[in-house]
Amino acid sequence: MDRLVNTALTAMRGAMARQASIANNLANANTIGFRAEIANAETRWIKGDSFDTRAQASEQVIAADMAQGAITQTGNPLDVAMNGDALLGVQGADGNEAYTRRGDLKVSDSGLLTTGDGLPVLGDGGPITLPALSSVSIAQDGSIWGVPLGGDPASPQQVDKLKLVSPVGSSIAKGKDGLFREANGGALPDDPLATVTAGAVEGSNVNATTALVQMIEASRAYETQVKMIDTAKQLDDGGASLMRLDS
Repeated sequence: MDRLVNTALTAMRGAMARQASIANNLANANTIGFRAEIANAETRWIKGDSFDTRAQASEQVIAADMAQGAITQTGNPLDVAMNGDALLGVQGADGNEAYTRRGDLKVSDSGLLTTGDGLPVLGDGGPITLPALSSVSIAQDGSIWGVPLGGDPASPQQVDKLKLVSPVGSSIAKGKDGLFREANGGALPDDPLATVTAGAVEGSNVNATTALVQMIEASRAYETQVKMIDTAKQLDDGGASLMRLDS
């Protein structure tokens, strides 16, 4: 009886974890450059001195869906949409290098180039700081060009270059902050072939309809496990009643 209850209990935990992942995807359905999380379940046997007779269902986020989202033209010269599998290098909140597909860039009051959520964008020599410019543009290869104040508009100068990397051949992991990092704590090498589309941003690749269906499925799975526990209780009560019968 305890096997049935234990199995149902761990399955309920897995359904709750799956619900949390789906809810996070839905909450970011309109977040620029967001990559949907993929959750999966696996069986984990409880080890002991005797034979393995108890198993737990463990469900957790194992990867991210790297399918490209829809590209939207914005006309903003600082907006970029990474082409192919390219990732943009940024400085995470912990100060370490991380990567994102978010390309709604902006310039802070101090001239620091950041993403829409305020993370410093990395260039050839670290975080990119732009001087006072009368105009700025980003080329297909990620190089940043600008015209100094009072300069000739026909003669822009290269200020810096976006750090564009490719995850191909490397192991990357998505953190709780939505950023990607090299799984072993290192840094991904620059990709000289990576390109961007200027004046555009890539939307989230979350399919809201699919996510809603997945949420309903997870909810029904949870309810099924609750019914299993109720059934186990009825069986246990029935057995106890038989034990109380007069011999």
